Amino acid sequence: MKAVVRNLNNAEIGEIDLDDNVFGIAVRGDILSRMVTWQLAKRRAGTHKTKGVSEISGTGKKPFRQKGTGRARQGSQRSPQYRGGATIFGPVVRSHAFDLPKKVRKLALKTALSAKLADDKLVVLEDAAAESHKTKELAIRFRDLGLESALIVDGSELNVNFVRAARNIPKIDVLPQQGANVYDILRRDTLVLTRTAVEQLEARLR
Repeated sequence: MKAVVRNLNNAEIGEIDLDDNVFGIAVRGDILSRMVTWQLAKRRAGTHKTKGVSEISGTGKKPFRQKGTGRARQGSQRSPQYRGGATIFGPVVRSHAFDLPKKVRKLALKTALSAKLADDKLVVLEDAAAESHKTKELAIRFRDLGLESALIVDGSELNVNFVRAARNIPKIDVLPQQGANVYDILRRDTLVLTRTAVEQLEARLR
């Protein structure tokens, strides 16, 4: 299928052929859901922690004798029943990551690209380069292109001025093609790919 190629002035300057095997597959919500869950779980710090009985500071002495007091038996003041005591079955430091097959991850990325094209939320730019690092100039061009919430994916090397100008614009993200991922694609309304990004993504996902 073909897509219109625009420049930053919102002028049509040509067309590009999009690979149907990358941009034209059926949209599967279950695959996208699995991938987003995998990404969010993988990036969790997992540093939550509570103390067990062996980690609580305090005496190991029995608080009072076993029988004859009329109270419930106790073996330690570090027990969870006491203020400042341990937490039973509390969270521990661990990784939340789990395995997801490479085929599923690859399919999920192709599905996300196809979903944006199917929703008419895919824009192809000739390049993502700016002569100046000034945010105001680039913001005007984005407004003309109708980009309010967008992920911009360029080739392996990013234009420094473009990145510096775009990073102060709310809801605009810029990534190299090797950093393109399902979560970032779905969290922004519009996906913007440069001609180079399209070629490299197709080569990566074929």
